[in-house]
Amino acid sequence: MANVIGKKIDLISVSLYFGLVLIGWLMILSVEADQINLSSFSDIFSNNIVRSQSIWIVISSIVFFVCAALDRKFWVNLAYPLYAVGIILLLGVLLFGVEIKGAKSWYRIASFSLQPSELAKVFTNLALAAYLGSYSMSLKQVKTQAISIALFMAPMLIILLQPDAGSALVFFAFFIVLYREGFPANFLITGIVTLILLILGLRFDALDIIALIAISASVFLASQQSKRNIWFLLLIAIISAVYFLFENAPLYYLYGMLIAYAIMTFAFIGKKGLRLPLVTLFAGIIASGVVYLADFSFENLKPHQKDRINVWLNPSECDPQGSLYNLNQSKLAIGSGGIQGKGIFQGDLTAGNHVPEQTTDFIFCTIGEEQGFIGSAGIIILFILLILRIIKLAERQKTSFARIFGYGVACILFIHFFINIGMTMGLAPVIGIPLPFISKGGSSLLGFSMLMGILMNLDRHRNRV
Repeated sequence: MANVIGKKIDLISVSLYFGLVLIGWLMILSVEADQINLSSFSDIFSNNIVRSQSIWIVISSIVFFVCAALDRKFWVNLAYPLYAVGIILLLGVLLFGVEIKGAKSWYRIASFSLQPSELAKVFTNLALAAYLGSYSMSLKQVKTQAISIALFMAPMLIILLQPDAGSALVFFAFFIVLYREGFPANFLITGIVTLILLILGLRFDALDIIALIAISASVFLASQQSKRNIWFLLLIAIISAVYFLFENAPLYYLYGMLIAYAIMTFAFIGKKGLRLPLVTLFAGIIASGVVYLADFSFENLKPHQKDRINVWLNPSECDPQGSLYNLNQSKLAIGSGGIQGKGIFQGDLTAGNHVPEQTTDFIFCTIGEEQGFIGSAGIIILFILLILRIIKLAERQKTSFARIFGYGVACILFIHFFINIGMTMGLAPVIGIPLPFISKGGSSLLGFSMLMGILMNLDRHRNRV
C-alpha cells in the first residue's frame, strides 16, 4: 500500500477523483441541509442519506486503493472469470432482485442496495481489454469484430430486460473503444447515421423523413450524373422547404415529383451502369425502414415511456405539471443560480425539494443553483481534465490490455458525464444516468472507484511489462 500512496501513483488523477467525490458529498449535504443542524457533527451523520453516502465513500476509497495495490496480473488473469461473475449477477437480479422505480435492477443487502450493472461495466471493460489485448487479435477480422461486440452487447441486453435503458445505453461507449483500436470507420459512421435516423423517426412523421431520404438520394445521384441538374435540384429544395416548413404543399405532388425524378435519374445514369443507382436505392430503403421502425416502436410504447421521449424531443406536447415537471424545475434551478450562484446551503429550490431526484440524477441542478455558472463550468472543466488525463495515461501504456482498459474508463465516464448534464438541461433524454462521483448512490461510486483504481494499478506497473 505504501507504493500506491507514493510517487508511482498518478497524483493528478487521484486528486481529481477525490476532489469530485468531496464535491458530491457536499452537494448531497446541501440538499439535506434544511433537515440538519449543520453545527452539530453528530446531527449531520444522523441523516440517513448523508450517512449512507459517507459509508459508501469510505468503502469505495478502500476499494480504490486495494484495486490500485494488487498485482497487475490479478486483473489480467481474472478478467474473464470476473466477466462471468458479472453476467451471473445480472441474470440473478432478474430472479432475486427488488424493483425500484419500475426496474428490477437491485439486490437488497440488509439496509444497502447493490446495482450489479455498475459492476458489470467494470468487468466488461476488463474482458474486452483482455480479448483485444491478446496476441494477434485484429479488429479487421470479422470474427474479432463479432466477439468484441458480443462481449458488451450480452450484458447490455440483459440490463434491458430489467428494464434499465439508462445503464444499458452506457455500454455503447465501448464502440468508441473499438474505433480507437482499429474498428472500421464505416461501421461507426453507419451506427451514427442509424442513431440520427432513429431520433428523426421519433421526432417527426415517418413519411416526411422518408420523403427527405428520397430527396437526398435523388440529389446524390444527380450530382454524380451532370451539373446541368442544378436547376431541377434547386426546384426540389424550394418545394421541399415549403412542405417541411409550412406543410402547405400537397403531399402527393411532392412524392409524385420525386418518383418522376427518380425514373429520370435511372434513365440517365443507367447508361453508365446500374450499380450506383441500385446501391443508393438499397441504402434509401434501409434508411426508410429504420425510420418506420422508430415510428412504429414509439406508437407501441407504454405511456410513461412515450412521455420520456416527448420530454426530450417534443416538450410542447407534454404536460408542464406532469411529465415535463422534472425538466422545467431542473432548468429553473440551474437558471436561478445566475453567474455566481446563491451560495452553498443557500439554494431555495434545493432546500424546498422542488427538483425531483436532486441527490441522484438531477444533482447538477443543485450545483447550478448554489454555485451558478462559474461553479457549473468548474465541474465540467474538472470532468474534462479527468477524462483527458485518463486518455493520456492510456496512451502511455506499454500493453494493449492497459491501453484498451484506459480508453474504456474514459469513454464510460464521458457517456455518463455528457448524458447526465445534458438531461438536466433538456439536451438528452431523462433516462436515469448518475453523474460520476457526485450523484448519490453506492453502486455507482463503487463501480467508478474500481475503474479508477484498476487504471492506477495498470499505470503503476507500465514500466515493468
